[in-house]
Amino acid sequence: MSESVLQSKYAVAETCTRMAVHADQREWDLLRGLFADKVLLDYTSLAGGEPAQFTPQEIVDAWASTLSGYDATQHLIGNQLVHIDGDRALCTASFQATHRLADAHGSPLWTLGGSYRWELARSGDRWLIDTVVMTAVWGDGNRGLSVRAAGR
Repeated sequence: MSESVLQSKYAVAETCTRMAVHADQREWDLLRGLFADKVLLDYTSLAGGEPAQFTPQEIVDAWASTLSGYDATQHLIGNQLVHIDGDRALCTASFQATHRLADAHGSPLWTLGGSYRWELARSGDRWLIDTVVMTAVWGDGNRGLSVRAAGR
């Protein structure tokens, strides 16, 4: 495998990991910079509905309003596999996301596990996310925290 392909695979995996890190750290400007002009988001396995396209600002606004309502979140990404095809990339990974809201009724934690599939496009020397598919496989704890966090 050539050094260029290895560098591209690393850059793709890091971009996808940064999505989780910047969201958890509430680094909204950095998060916004990871996305292409239009992004297809598919969280239907958790929320139902249909996949939809959003701008980076719309994604950040929605995630900031939800995630900022928690005391803390931690999205762990692992088992990343990256496939490069010219100026396109596909990254798949397992995830575990823990959400904490200490003053909730019931358990203060809600943990979700599953997989992510990201599609990215090369833009100059960067890779930008243009598709995010989250597939929830299991959950544990107080799922009602999401409603309480959104209302804070």
